[in-house]
Amino acid sequence: MTCPFCQLEKKDILLENEWAVAIYDQYPVQKGHMLIIPKGHVETYFDATDRQIAAIHELLRQGKQMLDREYAPDGYNIGVNVGRYGGQTIPHLHVHLIPRYKGDVEDPRGGIRKAIPNLVDYP
Repeated sequence: MTCPFCQLEKKDILLENEWAVAIYDQYPVQKGHMLIIPKGHVETYFDATDRQIAAIHELLRQGKQMLDREYAPDGYNIGVNVGRYGGQTIPHLHVHLIPRYKGDVEDPRGGIRKAIPNLVDYP
């Protein structure tokens, strides 16, 4: 299986630094849902180097600034799925930056503990 995150097209990259890139999620749960991905193939968060984690963190901050300008969300969730039983479907580390909007769920308390309806069906 070829890794889709190792073969990203330049046109899909929103933000970039030496060690990571940011793209929009193809199956967003909210408007502006981004993925922050290390450039080197690394399977999980726990396999990443400190340098890769720092680069991801830098793009999370830049991504938030970009999403604040473009979508003006009311909050955010940041998440990482690790391993098949943690919900990871692509075996290349990616961090979700998910904008949240007032009214997207009736009661947002508990954050990711509650399901966010997908904008796009996930295969």
